[in-house]
Amino acid sequence: MPPPTETELRRDLAAAYRLAARRGWDDTVWTHISAALPAEPGRYLINRFGLRFAEITPENLVKVDVQGRVVDGSGAPVNPSGFAIHGCIHAARPDALCVLHLHTLWGQALAAIPEGLLPCSRPAMRLFRRLGRHPYEGLAFTADEQHRLVAALGDLDGVILENHGLLTVGRTVAEAFVLMMLADRAAQVQLAAMAATGGRPLVAPDEVAERTRRQWVGDGRTPEGVDEWPALLRSLDDPAFLP
Repeated sequence: MPPPTETELRRDLAAAYRLAARRGWDDTVWTHISAALPAEPGRYLINRFGLRFAEITPENLVKVDVQGRVVDGSGAPVNPSGFAIHGCIHAARPDALCVLHLHTLWGQALAAIPEGLLPCSRPAMRLFRRLGRHPYEGLAFTADEQHRLVAALGDLDGVILENHGLLTVGRTVAEAFVLMMLADRAAQVQLAAMAATGGRPLVAPDEVAERTRRQWVGDGRTPEGVDEWPALLRSLDDPAFLP
């Protein structure tokens, strides 16, 4: 699969913001989805600070460097502290074209329980052993904490940021988005099941969860989201977001 052009990447990234807004995943003007520009190493696209996710378009995405400094001459406001999370991951994981960090209701609730994500649903089993954990250390991400966050992620597909939210990475925007969609749904199912069973949901054995993950992922060469992304783009009912 050839790397996306900047035009294609802007379209997919803006679509991810719009899709997240439709799901109620935005947090006013906070949280971010970033994407690396394959043709410009060390440069990334991210949302203009102050816009809601529903206001993001391919044209108003901002180009920044790994420190979150605007490099496209627009002088647009960005959130450097927000990019602290994204920048260190992009730098450590060249394969992570897209980094998606959100404060969804269910993601934050999952991040507040010690059990983590349990294999008690099909979405959770699809993500079995694919998410790390990182403890909350406060608002500011120092260089030391960035190293710890990168270590918690390792070569996995995301991180549960304890007392904070969820983060996923992807080789494509579609992959990062679909992994977040799975994580949020898995969190919702697990927490509902825990509430209904007094904290004792029915959990699949590890071997069954592992088998289910392999059945979904296969050899891992094809990014997640290939099947879902075209349908998600069509759901926006806007030709600007269609290939």
